[in-house]
Amino acid sequence: MKRLILNAGQLLTMSGPDRARCGKEMSSIGLVRDGAVLVEDGKILAAGLRDLVLKHEAAGDARIVDAGGRVVLPGFVDSHSHAVFAQPRLADFESRLKGETYEQIAASGGGIISTVNGVRGASEQILASGLAHRAERFLECGTTTLEVKSGYGLDIESELKMLRAIKSAAGHCLVEFVPTFIGAHAVPPEMAGRREEYVRRVCEEMLPKVAAEKLARFADIFCEKGFFTLEDSGRVFAAAAKAGLGLKIHSEQLSRSGSVAPAVAAKAASVDHLDCVDDADMKVLGGGGTVACLVPGSNYFLGKPYPPARKLIDRGAAVALATDFNPGTCPCWDMRMIVSIACTQMKMTPEEALVAATINGAHALGLGKTHGSLEPGKQADLLCYDAEDYREIPYYFGSTGAVWVMKAGAVAHAREGFKI
Repeated sequence: MKRLILNAGQLLTMSGPDRARCGKEMSSIGLVRDGAVLVEDGKILAAGLRDLVLKHEAAGDARIVDAGGRVVLPGFVDSHSHAVFAQPRLADFESRLKGETYEQIAASGGGIISTVNGVRGASEQILASGLAHRAERFLECGTTTLEVKSGYGLDIESELKMLRAIKSAAGHCLVEFVPTFIGAHAVPPEMAGRREEYVRRVCEEMLPKVAAEKLARFADIFCEKGFFTLEDSGRVFAAAAKAGLGLKIHSEQLSRSGSVAPAVAAKAASVDHLDCVDDADMKVLGGGGTVACLVPGSNYFLGKPYPPARKLIDRGAAVALATDFNPGTCPCWDMRMIVSIACTQMKMTPEEALVAATINGAHALGLGKTHGSLEPGKQADLLCYDAEDYREIPYYFGSTGAVWVMKAGAVAHAREGFKI
């Protein structure tokens, strides 16, 4: 079906160079007033000024969608989430509010191990159903592409079960999933004190099977004191590259390990968290070959200092924003909230934050050529926001403003009573 979106009071095309946007480039959102978008067979045929789009030869018999003077932009691309799990960690939340430390919570049966036990005890069907249900919430908030990690199984059967659940859920919802294998998320309890042996298992047993079933596009690792070392990261990166998977890393989150430079050298698509980066790391990230993916929702939820977004951008890094949605430290699926936090707490401009949540998020997933901007030939993932000015997106917070969402040219969500 052909659709012609007209009367976009502000159209944010995010048009620009065919790479992640770095430094000052993140201020450019490709703003068009009184814009239009022509869509056919899931792809964008034309986007820009209304009069120019109307001249396209395919515009004459397209079904018209009136944006009503609202803001239209690319669907959000959330490039970091842990959205497969069995139950939320409500007891952990309450315990943390009472002043208990992570160590105390873990000792009483909470923390990541409680999620691991839940995943191990759940069927693939239950995990897939839970993910599909959460995906609808992401979609209602304007997210059209979502990276989803494993990492709560920590044995080969459970990790494969999580990744198969992602594949299964993808057939029941319109959000596009990008699966990531992170078997090296933590050492499982049954292998406590045997980290190196577990890393060998990840590299020699898990990764080959994940690749053989084509269950993941990326491999990730949590490089952090008390979890996995720089040397472990190098082994996982080498095994993942051999298996044909892209690379990601949880980097410099709780302390500085020095993992940014090796990740950039290995051509990782993104380095994520970055709460503890230093000047040397920022210099390495300048130029945007590897995207700096920040997840400030976790910092908000835990009451922790935020990553230095302003410095990263000023030093020429390409910054993406993601939710880090997970049951323990960031139960937030609303990218609008993340964009607002980025502006108010990390001093990103509205333009930078929206670039980070769309086109740079796409590049953090290796999808920059097809997703994240409204340009001819790209996938027709569009978000119509109930706003007259794009700055309202981070200005207002607390509820989604999505009027309708289009995924690959199909209507994926529309506000009740609104027909397109």
